[in-house]
Amino acid sequence: MSSLQHKISELLDDLEDYFRNQRELYGNDLYTEKDLDAIWKSPQEIKGRALDDLYREVHDCQRCGLASKRKNVVFGDGNPDACIMLIGEAPGREEDIQGKVFVGDAGKLLTNILAAIQLEREDIYITNILKCRPPQNRDPQQDEQSLCSCHLFRQIEIIRPRFILALGRIAGQFLTGESDSNMNELRNRVFTVRGAQLMVTYHPAALLRNTELKRPTWEDVQKFQKLYEQ
Repeated sequence: MSSLQHKISELLDDLEDYFRNQRELYGNDLYTEKDLDAIWKSPQEIKGRALDDLYREVHDCQRCGLASKRKNVVFGDGNPDACIMLIGEAPGREEDIQGKVFVGDAGKLLTNILAAIQLEREDIYITNILKCRPPQNRDPQQDEQSLCSCHLFRQIEIIRPRFILALGRIAGQFLTGESDSNMNELRNRVFTVRGAQLMVTYHPAALLRNTELKRPTWEDVQKFQKLYEQ
């Protein structure tokens, strides 16, 4: 061990002793092991732990009737410390089976769309408004969105993204509060939502049903790329 490494090690030992002494003096209300761990851990590790804790709360959620029909809660995945967050509407059949977001054909298309604007799924965080699949992939109902939104908003609070891309009309309407706006009205604006700049584009599943939507979606994600690169 070099002289510098030895000094750093001694400094860290002294700092840890200090906080342990403070805890003995003032109690665990102010000085806890969790607080001490936060000194050494990166933001990604801290946020990752917070998301893990939230998942343990959510994985057996019974807040709405979808709980009785699901196979898996589809929580979300990606980089806990991402500056970009993608939010879709609800899990589909493959997502429900695997318990993972955006898998299957729609997921592959989304991965290709992201690659076209120099983004990897590992660099961002992806989730949905609903964590359970609606029957037959029907649109999420308003009461389901309201009941499940606490989980989504907690995810946003933990990750604190700077940019959000909403995928689909329902996600766009819910996140912006523009329930009467159509996709053209939502797509051509930049919103501020919970401290992040938000844009809306078509859901990848819609592109699989209607290939004419691919061009406007490409235009949208190029605008989004310019937004986050600025």
